Amino acid sequence: MKWLLLILLAMTFGAQAQSYSPAGEKPPGLAREFRGAWIANIYNIDWPSSKGLGASAQQAELRAMLDRVASLKMNAVIFQVRPQGDAVYQSSIEPWSPWLTGSMGRSPGYDPLAFCIREARARGIEVHAWFNPFRALSNNSQQVASNHITRTMPHITRQYGSMTWSDPGHPQTREHALRVIMDVVRRYDIDGVHLDDYFYPYPSGGLRFADGKSAAQRRSYVDGFVSSLYSSVKREKPWVRVGISPFGIWRPGVPAGIEAGLDSYEQLAGDSRKWLSKGWLDYLAPQLYWRIEPRKQSFPLLLEWWRAQGSRPVWPGIATSRINSSDDPGRPASEITRQIDLTRKIGKNWNGHIHWSAKSLVTNRGGISTRLAGTYTQPAAVPPMPWVNNRAPASPGVGATVNGNETVIRWQPDKVTAKIAVQARIGGTWRTMKIASVEAGQTSIPRADAIAVTALDRFGNASPPKVLALQ
Repeated sequence: MKWLLLILLAMTFGAQAQSYSPAGEKPPGLAREFRGAWIANIYNIDWPSSKGLGASAQQAELRAMLDRVASLKMNAVIFQVRPQGDAVYQSSIEPWSPWLTGSMGRSPGYDPLAFCIREARARGIEVHAWFNPFRALSNNSQQVASNHITRTMPHITRQYGSMTWSDPGHPQTREHALRVIMDVVRRYDIDGVHLDDYFYPYPSGGLRFADGKSAAQRRSYVDGFVSSLYSSVKREKPWVRVGISPFGIWRPGVPAGIEAGLDSYEQLAGDSRKWLSKGWLDYLAPQLYWRIEPRKQSFPLLLEWWRAQGSRPVWPGIATSRINSSDDPGRPASEITRQIDLTRKIGKNWNGHIHWSAKSLVTNRGGISTRLAGTYTQPAAVPPMPWVNNRAPASPGVGATVNGNETVIRWQPDKVTAKIAVQARIGGTWRTMKIASVEAGQTSIPRADAIAVTALDRFGNASPPKVLALQ
């Protein structure tokens, strides 16, 4: 028995000590796809689930949401940080959002944006900070804090029905919005800045936004703001992506056969085709919330048109929340996975899409998360931004050993690398296994015959892979 025990110990020690050596194999290229989800806090749509939850409960909900995103092999969240002239982060400019505590200006006891960035990064997920630039109040019946824009600069605000808007035609409105956004860019390690479609309010009955300006004047204000925002972000932190999510139809009848209930070009001052063609953003996410059929609002027809309007990526918003909803009765989860498949086939630009919204994934609405397991079969790296920077980082310094049934991979973090992508050859087939934060320093995967480890920088550029194999 003593000899048998010694033999077993020797075998175990030998397996643990088994290591990898450099190899000349060439793995396939990394999969590239932006897989995002919006996390909205206005009206407590996604998070937190209700006003006034304690800090620990809010944090537990956000962790669970990020866990679901990570488990689905997704790689980004669009986290709402400014729904209505307020802040879901520590700000000296604007008050705390009431959607956190139930009272505008009251601290939740922690910094939600900082918490989201830390937790998301640990899971290899990007955080794009989502701002509404000009909405001041979603409902005028709300109590407002003394440092809210309706109190500090009432001369630039206008009531519109039950809402209040900061007038985009007033220079101070645009200056203030840009100051707020750039404050976040400078102080937080975000991966992106994201704007939604509310530049001017959506039409409501016979209401008119009483600014005395023409549609063309309004577009010029918004165009100037979008252009200034992009150049400001790129001067400060060029790796931070700028994305905008406009209404999904640029104008009724464009392309031919497309119908819409409003004209976003005229009524919302959203010349989103211009922003795309001019390169005033790093991605456009038009809200293509309609089905593949019928033709009057056809998802593939619209996507094909959008992707022909410029060279920057078009990553459509897809309406996961409409599965089996009153807005779209009978919509199956398969509609969403079919749309994702179309985003991979239509156009020649980088693949990507964004789910509206994260709550639908957490609740597995209509079985969508179960179905996505067959759609997101491997992790994917976020696409690069070669129009900003195309310099590949150096290959990472990597070591790997076998520990029982696992391969343990270790690397040394550096100032250039943001993420580490790990591919593995198991049973003769290469697969992407993980995309991890460089700060983690190590990861483990099932025992592999060979591995390829690639460094990814903040622009999404990839190094030559470091390939190691068991000898």
